Amino acid sequence: MKLLISFLATFSVFTLSAQPAEEPAPLTYVDPYIGSAAHGHVFLGASVPFGAVQVGPTNINKGWDWCSGYNYSDSVVKGFSQNHLNGTGIPDLNDILIMPYTGAVRTEPGTQLDPSSGYASRYDHRREIARPAYYSVWLKDHKVRVELTATERVAFHRYTFPQAHDRPAHIIIDLFQGDFDAGWQHPKISAHLLKLDDSTLIGWRNSSQWAQNRRIYFAIRTSFPLRDFTILDGDKPVSAMSLEADTVKGLISFKTSPKTALLKIGVSNTSGENALANIMAEIPGWNFEHVVRQGNGKWARELNRIRITPGDSTQRKIFYTALYHTMIAPALYNDHDSTYRGTDGKVIEHAPYNNYTIFSLWDTYRTLNPLMTLIQPDRVNDIVNSMLAIYVQQGKLPIWHLQGRETDCMVGYSAVPVIADAWLNGFHGFDPNLALEAMKASSTRDDYGMNYLKKEGYIPADKERESVSKALEYAIDDWCISQMAASLGRTRDAAQYARRAGYFTRYFDPATRFMRPVLASGDFRTPFNPFQPYQTTSDWNDYTEGNAWQYTWLVPQNVEKLIALMGGDKPFVTRLDSLFVVTGSLGSGAPPDISGLVGMYAQGNEPNHHIPYLYDFAGYQWKSAEKIARIAREMYTAKPDGLCGNDDCGQMSAWYVMSALGIYPVNPANGIFVFGTPLVRHAVLEVGEGKKFTIATVNFGKRNIYIQRATLDGKPYPKSYIDFRDIKSGATLTFYMGDKPNKAFGATPADRPFSLPRDIHRLATTGTPAPPPDPRSAHLPLHPARPRN
Repeated sequence: MKLLISFLATFSVFTLSAQPAEEPAPLTYVDPYIGSAAHGHVFLGASVPFGAVQVGPTNINKGWDWCSGYNYSDSVVKGFSQNHLNGTGIPDLNDILIMPYTGAVRTEPGTQLDPSSGYASRYDHRREIARPAYYSVWLKDHKVRVELTATERVAFHRYTFPQAHDRPAHIIIDLFQGDFDAGWQHPKISAHLLKLDDSTLIGWRNSSQWAQNRRIYFAIRTSFPLRDFTILDGDKPVSAMSLEADTVKGLISFKTSPKTALLKIGVSNTSGENALANIMAEIPGWNFEHVVRQGNGKWARELNRIRITPGDSTQRKIFYTALYHTMIAPALYNDHDSTYRGTDGKVIEHAPYNNYTIFSLWDTYRTLNPLMTLIQPDRVNDIVNSMLAIYVQQGKLPIWHLQGRETDCMVGYSAVPVIADAWLNGFHGFDPNLALEAMKASSTRDDYGMNYLKKEGYIPADKERESVSKALEYAIDDWCISQMAASLGRTRDAAQYARRAGYFTRYFDPATRFMRPVLASGDFRTPFNPFQPYQTTSDWNDYTEGNAWQYTWLVPQNVEKLIALMGGDKPFVTRLDSLFVVTGSLGSGAPPDISGLVGMYAQGNEPNHHIPYLYDFAGYQWKSAEKIARIAREMYTAKPDGLCGNDDCGQMSAWYVMSALGIYPVNPANGIFVFGTPLVRHAVLEVGEGKKFTIATVNFGKRNIYIQRATLDGKPYPKSYIDFRDIKSGATLTFYMGDKPNKAFGATPADRPFSLPRDIHRLATTGTPAPPPDPRSAHLPLHPARPRN
């Protein structure tokens, strides 16, 4: 308990001293438990922003809601793994599980009902502490206090054992244990462990689960000599100090229990030796509290990029926890010296950029990546260069990349909007010609329905699963390719992809006003039920985790055309109103991802996230305000079940961050942020180059959700959107709020957001071209390093 009190005192002094006394530091409001229950699937444990390590507890898996390895409803921990996924709907990682325990030697974790049959232990949330850079829990069955912290590539463990002579102490390193869901088979595992010297172990773990043939290298340094150390093959000791097998474990035992034991676990994707070098570079000593303070400082700096004055302290907790969740992934995937192993298995030495992984792009391209262009500008070029290197290595841009392995999960080639948005917004630290080459290569393959798209101009629903969702996502991506090509003067490519971007109209049925599956015959599939994802059998769905009610609105690249297809502004708005009130059965086979329902709108799944903002495009900005205020109030709370769906590597949280600020990127690559309703009184964003963008409100209140008028740098601003350039210039946007709609605000066509490229729109509305990009934001093109053989 003295150790705990000492840590809390250190933590409080550090975080509170970093900010003025009258305004508590954002770090103090982060609650990692938010989203750790129900379907949130968030990571719980210690990390640093965008670090390669996410060290934390791993429960005995009980099903889908344990995808991250931990669920708040649980009370048994089987060990502490060095990496975890945040908010995903498929389990993986949880590598290099380590567990301290006492009593008789045990080599298996035991069971949920009887953890005492193995090395697992019960625990109680009342004796558990979770902060961004620190995690602690009391192992009830072993009387051991576990404390965890981390740097970018190193996990740091501290165990405090009971000082009882009748309870011998042990630490097991179980390389077989990882995460798998009840719906999946146990992954194929192989591993290697070597005792290098009296305080050092190195090895690797290879697994095939979600990501196939994924390997992580590690090194472990101990603060104590490894005098009683045994390598096990399953539960059988081996005489050698090195073993490669399917069930490799290491057992450390103590004849006399130490008061404390410390372990540093470095990770690498190149070698165990490099993992050891990462330890020496990042945690050369054994000062645990110092590493905690360093981690606190890193989180404080990143969280301080947005300073808000909220409506109340609960909202502050929700906001800063959401912001924290946007900084767990993407994750670094290189050694301290910038060396990493590419997707093709070849080592790239000393790359001139930080390499990243964990790209949940079908989710994050919508909000999280545009948010990064605002508050993480120093990482954007590195992320794009990581994606371009993946293209060089595997022949296509990442789809859902997980630690050097392509999972091909979800639909679309969703790296395209991220890269296009970066380039069009002035991030020029990568090769645009290579980027366009990668985009074209990714969009002209013959898999996932693209073969039909190229030949027929649409994807037949009786030839390809999830045809409607794939086609709508491809249209968004193709629009982005068109804009990228146009910016480079590639007019033929621009025209070709602009045409492909319009293919979405083939699925719109004017009779029902839904996006419907089209058969090879050219007819719409019948019978048709707009509520159900599966129109035929449960294994042949036309929509990806959604239905026609939800996917009909997935045209953020050309909302004006969708409005025209619906019959104009008023019919469009009437139909949109229906989405938020209509109810119906999703059918017995509906996936749990369709969650957080308001009518048939599903906040719990990403293709819906832009929909409430579509009212702005029809001149009904006030209706956007109503829907967003309700969604934020009902779907985001400060409780463990405070997320209505998977956080999906921070996308669910990013929606709240952007929406709380009152702005949202409906089109992910045209630089336009559409107004909703500001949920905070005041916000200041650090947007790079020493500039700050300020969002202020006048007459803020819980009932005052309607924008009456706005000013930009003190001048009247009638538009219901703001441009990326205005944000990055360090402007001040002020919203004047009221409790009744000002239906004239943003109503005229000239004041509405638009889907056209910003420069074309500027010419059409003002007759003047856009100013050239600020040369200070441009950098020399940077080709991804080519691997060596």
